[in-house]
Amino acid sequence: MKRSIYLLFSALILILGPFSKAQKKMEVQKSILKVGMSAPNFTLEDAHGNHYTLSSFRGRMPVIVYFYPKAGTAGCTKEACGIRDDWGKFKKNKIQVLGISVDTKKEILKFIKDNSLNFPLLSDATTKVSKEYGVYNNQGYDNRITFIINKKGKINNIINVKNIEEHAEEVFKIASKL
Repeated sequence: MKRSIYLLFSALILILGPFSKAQKKMEVQKSILKVGMSAPNFTLEDAHGNHYTLSSFRGRMPVIVYFYPKAGTAGCTKEACGIRDDWGKFKKNKIQVLGISVDTKKEILKFIKDNSLNFPLLSDATTKVSKEYGVYNNQGYDNRITFIINKKGKINNIINVKNIEEHAEEVFKIASKL
């Protein structure tokens, strides 16, 4: 009996050990960027082949860079449609929104067409930018985190998105004050 309990306990440690290490690694990775730091520059393509470079907006407008897990999933669709529906407000107030995921351009194009999305969604299929921003997780997709970057290229806010339905309104309120 004692041997069975010992074997079960040992098996649990072996099984759960890597998860706890991966979780710690994810937490460390998330904390790489802080409010007040310069946002890492990047150039990525959207589903139509247009290139977007973060630094091209510097001095002109704040930028909302939001990372989302997977194009076409229920949560990501709600989040993107919220921005789509409020796009006029963002445009009128000269606030650029860039959605980023590790999906391919083909997957993103389908997502755009299926939901009539009207703002840039960029592909980070190489995961380079997601890793630089500390949002790429050990499950192979991005965590739902938004960076609000001011006109000087500094990170003004980092939001670990919990309420998808209010995401568009929340980031608009913050960015419109910059």
